[in-house]
Amino acid sequence: MANRKGNRRERELVNRLDEAGFAVMRAPASGGATQRELPDVLAGNGEAFYAIEAKSSSGKPIYLTGEEVEALVYFSRNFGARPKIGVRFDREDWYFFHPGDVYRTDGGNYRVKKETALETGETLAELAETDGSDADVERVLTAVEQGTLSAEEAAGMFD
Repeated sequence: MANRKGNRRERELVNRLDEAGFAVMRAPASGGATQRELPDVLAGNGEAFYAIEAKSSSGKPIYLTGEEVEALVYFSRNFGARPKIGVRFDREDWYFFHPGDVYRTDGGNYRVKKETALETGETLAELAETDGSDADVERVLTAVEQGTLSAEEAAGMFD
């Protein structure tokens, strides 16, 4: 049941990104169909390219494993995209975060609360209107400072 809802939410995100002017595709191998770790959605508008790990919840906090986030950052760096975690809570819109902006638990996992998404998440409109360069540089530097990304990973994101 939860997987059907997740698939529906991913398709919804693809449609919303398409409406916002992105060329977009849902990664057919996301969700365990392959051994390769792939993001759920790839999107680009000619200026900005995103690899997005999409998660949804009825209202409870959304958790991602450290491995999910590491795989997203790794894929994004190698693909030439900006990593984004897209979250959607019931009766709310999509919100996006750079992995370095997401709260990291003591156990090495990542958590997004609904309140955090509403207060500080990037909206779809903001995602579409910005080239992200200055904001992404600042976020990556913050992630290095916090130990979320290594300096080598950060440098690879801007090659």
